[in-house]
Amino acid sequence: MSTDLVLQGNSAGIHSALTILQTAYGKLPHNTTGVITRLHKVNDDAEFRAFVDGVCLTEQVDYGFIDSGARLSDYGLIVMDMDSTLITIECIDEIADMVGIKAQVAAITEATMRGEIANFEESLRRRVALLAGLDEGALDRVYHERLQPSPGAETMLAATRAAGLKTLLVSGGFTFFTEKLKARLNLDYAHANTLETAHGKLTGKVLGKIVDGNEKARLVQTTCELLNIPTSKAIVMGDGANDLTMMKLAGISVAYHAKPVVRAQASHAINFGGLDVMPGWFLPA
Repeated sequence: MSTDLVLQGNSAGIHSALTILQTAYGKLPHNTTGVITRLHKVNDDAEFRAFVDGVCLTEQVDYGFIDSGARLSDYGLIVMDMDSTLITIECIDEIADMVGIKAQVAAITEATMRGEIANFEESLRRRVALLAGLDEGALDRVYHERLQPSPGAETMLAATRAAGLKTLLVSGGFTFFTEKLKARLNLDYAHANTLETAHGKLTGKVLGKIVDGNEKARLVQTTCELLNIPTSKAIVMGDGANDLTMMKLAGISVAYHAKPVVRAQASHAINFGGLDVMPGWFLPA
């Protein structure tokens, strides 16, 4: 099967990237619709991909290599991490801000997402322990005052639903937020960790099995089995190192404004645009 290259971004960046590509590789048949340019039947080899990556990073253009003729409806499930993927914030960092320890907690979060702290469960328990004694009303404040879907989230979800895909939110964060997002965004499935509370305050503990990288992968696998599809028919989106295991199962893995370790291993990356870049890869030529 032949491969197309889809460029998305501002028109000046796309024009510049296209000019550089055609200067290096000669005439490349393409068509443009709005902010999307599709190059048809490109040379899909490592040298060309590396060149495209360098050009698009410089010109701040997102790109995707997609099988010619592929449609979003070829897939059956879209899987999303929550923090810094489906939403713009890291919820635990914002909860910590309520007690003046955001910098301390955020440093652990960042190191974990970069893959510098390999044990996600240990990292999560360390951070949650620092929240002991916080009034659980702080969670509601974070949800109402700080939590916003990432740019393009609603458009992306509308496109996937229209194409017949089911939606799975799987997070190393907390059910307090995933359940609200599930209802708000009309998601099919959601899984996360449960914070323990007592007498209206956080105890600093997490209940039950931790949703770490391996558990995320298991949830993707079991959801695909429930839907009677192979994991190759799943599109998985994430930004941190704890997303890599589930991303490796997917037919398409998307690093969304991700840490370098994730971007290096994903099949696709969105570095500049919103989540709605992804369905743009599948628009008809």
